[in-house]
Amino acid sequence: MRNPMLSVRDLTITIGPGGKRIVDALNFDLASGDMIAIVGESGSGKTMAARSILGLLPQPLVTAPDSQILFKGSDITRVEPKALRKIRGAEIGMVFQEPMVSLNPAVTIGEQMAEGLRLHHKLGKAEIRDRSLAMLERIRIKEPGKCLAAYPHEFSGGMRQRIMLASVMLLKPRLLIADEPTTALDTLVQRDVLDLMVELTQANGTAVLLISHDLGMVSHYIPDVIVMSEGKAIESGPSSEVLRAPKHDYTRRLLDALPRRSAGGTRGGDCGRPVVEVRNVVIDYPGRNRLFSRTEAKRAVHGVDLTVRSGETLALVGASGSGKTTLGRAIVGLVRPTSGQIALLDAEGRRPAERRERHREMQIVFQDPYSSLDPRQRIADIIAEPLKLDRSMNAAARAKRVEEVFSEVGLSPDFGRRFPHQLSGGQRQRVAIARAIVGRPAFVVADEPVSALDMTVQKQILLLIRELQARHNFACLFVSHDLGAVEQVADRIAVMQDGRIVEIGERDDVIDRPQHPYTRQLLEAAMLIDRRFAENDPPKQAMAL
Repeated sequence: MRNPMLSVRDLTITIGPGGKRIVDALNFDLASGDMIAIVGESGSGKTMAARSILGLLPQPLVTAPDSQILFKGSDITRVEPKALRKIRGAEIGMVFQEPMVSLNPAVTIGEQMAEGLRLHHKLGKAEIRDRSLAMLERIRIKEPGKCLAAYPHEFSGGMRQRIMLASVMLLKPRLLIADEPTTALDTLVQRDVLDLMVELTQANGTAVLLISHDLGMVSHYIPDVIVMSEGKAIESGPSSEVLRAPKHDYTRRLLDALPRRSAGGTRGGDCGRPVVEVRNVVIDYPGRNRLFSRTEAKRAVHGVDLTVRSGETLALVGASGSGKTTLGRAIVGLVRPTSGQIALLDAEGRRPAERRERHREMQIVFQDPYSSLDPRQRIADIIAEPLKLDRSMNAAARAKRVEEVFSEVGLSPDFGRRFPHQLSGGQRQRVAIARAIVGRPAFVVADEPVSALDMTVQKQILLLIRELQARHNFACLFVSHDLGAVEQVADRIAVMQDGRIVEIGERDDVIDRPQHPYTRQLLEAAMLIDRRFAENDPPKQAMAL
């Protein structure tokens, strides 16, 4: 390797002086213009290792006295806070996982972009504005002048991440630390943000340290990789070697957790009777009143037709803003359609007469389980809540059903006394699934159920969904932008673009023989590690947490 610009030597991070090790003797070098990724599960220590470079460790975490972080030959673990502030931003930039958290919602984009230039380069207002406009044009922001005057909430997640990247690269740092920069973004926007990151860093000779759990993305973009587990680097080397021929058992387990295509077009033969029928559904969002005007109404869904059968998983895929989540919410009654019909059918093809019965038969699993679970309720009470719609069940019957569902989703009944904040992300998602199936519904919407989870937990949740569906035979609408997850769970796939279904068919036909250009575009943007899917790959027992 050329003379390293960043050298990390025996980096150890503990909980308090001499406490438990979060990062244990990590070593790596990074030269100017090079890119390296640190990958691992949640809790492996990868983010804390990255934050320590900028001195951003949360209390009570501390860097051990014998650790060294050499940046351009100087150990930045021993510099004074005032000197470190001159390095942050100007020399080392960082892009965080959630731009809405790292961008100030009360300050315009222009003011936030100008802050670093004022602090580190002492430029005048006119030059700051010119540089900001030039950078926004470079990242292909339409109407950059209006963007400078706008606020973060006025942009999509992908646009916010591009703006965050532009703000950091405006200072031309020598090192860019990107912490899960594309986790919450859809496939097309992920590719756009990563292409932009590579373009900007190569133009400035900036080194990149990427933190991620997305092995597919790393294999496509990053030449070298470090695999971390429980604070230790257990394998490192070129990505093409480590991710295609791993030597360590842990790395092999990470790769094995990547979604696999299940055997055949459907699981266990033909699906059953129609459960949900959607006919010519249109959904409009009304315009908002302003002081002297009203914004135009937006049509989110344009005349969609769908049928979902018992025991079937229909995957609804598309980019952010395509209308897929709006349609899923409309089916379960959380959004009112402007026109069209949504019918829930019983075994005789009739619609349930009572609204209460319809609600009991249709449930939803939300993308973020933490925000969808009441933080003041205990887990057992959260899961039991849908059972209140069933007047035939008394308290004892509800308690028994809740205990049965704990077992079905792989959780101990002891979890019933806990609160949501006391559970991990994967455990909270199991609780959300338990709440959805506890009433034995006929239809479940799973809205991006694994997008915020790392690979091994994703595998567990996807296997769990398949196992529960095989047991209870409910129909499922699986809303996702993750084509890897879709390949594993779907019987059929419907592709949405701008509120319209542009392609629908059996999973293998859509994935292997796409007909619509937009479907081909989604598949080309999917960053999946090349692998052969097992010809016979029955679902395994989901691991309990």
